[in-house]
Amino acid sequence: MEVKPVVPTHLGIIMDGNGRWAQKRALPRTAGHLEGLKALKKVIKEASVQGIGFVTFYVFSTENWKRSEQEVSYLMSLLVSKLHGELSFYNQYGIRILFRGDLEGLPKDVQKVINDTVTSTQNNSKISCILAINYGGRNEICRAVHRCLDEDPAYNITEEAIASHLDLPQVPPVDMIVRSANEKRLSNFLLWDSAYAEFGFYEKLWPDWNGEDVKQICFDFSQRVRKYGGVQ
Repeated sequence: MEVKPVVPTHLGIIMDGNGRWAQKRALPRTAGHLEGLKALKKVIKEASVQGIGFVTFYVFSTENWKRSEQEVSYLMSLLVSKLHGELSFYNQYGIRILFRGDLEGLPKDVQKVINDTVTSTQNNSKISCILAINYGGRNEICRAVHRCLDEDPAYNITEEAIASHLDLPQVPPVDMIVRSANEKRLSNFLLWDSAYAEFGFYEKLWPDWNGEDVKQICFDFSQRVRKYGGVQ
């Protein structure tokens, strides 16, 4: 009987290097972001083939508002024009879109396209593509605590309580977090979920990623021994 390879149920990806990719080609940073979107589509397709159930992409952090007004404006317009515009792609490959982050902190048109896309893909079941937009791990934990206290000012704040009030409590914790462009830090990504996550750091700039990189990640994950604080 064929043994099914071990792959992460939930993969988190910090997409880094769009600007450097563009700079190496004497192109504006916006060109790197557009190529990065193409890479995301290649990666989510292969993740589905590999049997990964959930992939969270770090699209825009709570700290990214510090970037130039021009770049932020372009990224917001890219979300509006491309997110729901890729609906046929999502449906073709059975991709359900989910959102993670502080929705109220986004422009109204971005909020609408996120909600429309989540609703339009809710019946797709091959793979869940989670877009972390206006997302920060610390911010998510703070919002979870506030949700607890909004329910009851005397709420007993436990680990279980916080976990059940995160943005997507129905999604399993991340098994592996990877980052492109050879950067080796979390940058406020999935801080609660990453307590026992595996990590992988890869040299390629994000726009150069494709399905082969997903295969490499799955192989690397299969070599890890996960003890969760116990002994093997």
